[in-house]
Amino acid sequence: MGSGKPLLTVVVPVFDEEACVEPLCARLFALRERMREEAEVELLFVDDGSRDRSLGMLDAIAAGHPFMKLITLSRNFGHQLAVTAGIDHAREGWVAVIDADLQDPPEAIADMFRRAQEGYDVVYGQRTRRDGESAFKRASAAAFYRMLGWLSDIEIPHDAGDFRVMSERVVRELKGMRERHRYLRGMVPWIGFRSVAHPYQRAARHAGETKYPLRRMLRFAANAILSFTARPLALATRLGALAVLGGIVGATYMLYLKIFTDIPVPGVTSILVTIVFFSGVQVMLIGLLGSYIARIFEEAKGRPLYVVARTRNL
Repeated sequence: MGSGKPLLTVVVPVFDEEACVEPLCARLFALRERMREEAEVELLFVDDGSRDRSLGMLDAIAAGHPFMKLITLSRNFGHQLAVTAGIDHAREGWVAVIDADLQDPPEAIADMFRRAQEGYDVVYGQRTRRDGESAFKRASAAAFYRMLGWLSDIEIPHDAGDFRVMSERVVRELKGMRERHRYLRGMVPWIGFRSVAHPYQRAARHAGETKYPLRRMLRFAANAILSFTARPLALATRLGALAVLGGIVGATYMLYLKIFTDIPVPGVTSILVTIVFFSGVQVMLIGLLGSYIARIFEEAKGRPLYVVARTRNL
């Protein structure tokens, strides 16, 4: 950074985005040119085991542009770990994170960087509108963020993804957090420091299909909750205490009917229904506990978060 300008590394995870690679690179190159007076901009792409032509296209473009770095992972490790690989390999300085599908506008990075110079360590994109998404997805996303905010002990911004600009000290702390089951949009607020939202309208995908269908969204939501808060275990304990209290009240009531009245005590059907219901609750809570234990098991192995196959321009 001999020019004296701050360094800004733009981290871009890529998985099967061949239709987006060229327009994305064109817009990021234009962003770099537009910011040349205020920052030294490097582009760091992380190919997360793409099965289409994405890697070959990125490799060809990077061959002629030294400021475009490329990391190739040995297989698909998942979006959050691909972002982590990019952050880990970024040089000291500011880091921006943006997805490759062009739903988040690369041009907004310049405005977010300028806002950060006002004294903020994190400027995160906050979606005011989500084009190209169904009403169900918008409603479920809103419900998830609010539920996570209620469960978590820290304030996690609503309607915000991984699109953000972070200062060097935030990135340094983030590099030191090595848990396997990662939820970066929760980990960054946990670090602290001053942050501010940058409102923007999220566009529809430029091309291709979403990499987060309903099944993967549910898995991602469950991972965020189980990896970022232990409050579900406390809620399970309270539910168990409430069930015991209900059982005591019910037993007392039936004993009263048996001794002091001629009203017949409810029979086998109600007992069986109660047993089936609470057996289901017990199995569900055991599964919840098992999910937490499985995460401990994964962390105890101590395996690397990802494996790099090769790099270019790094």
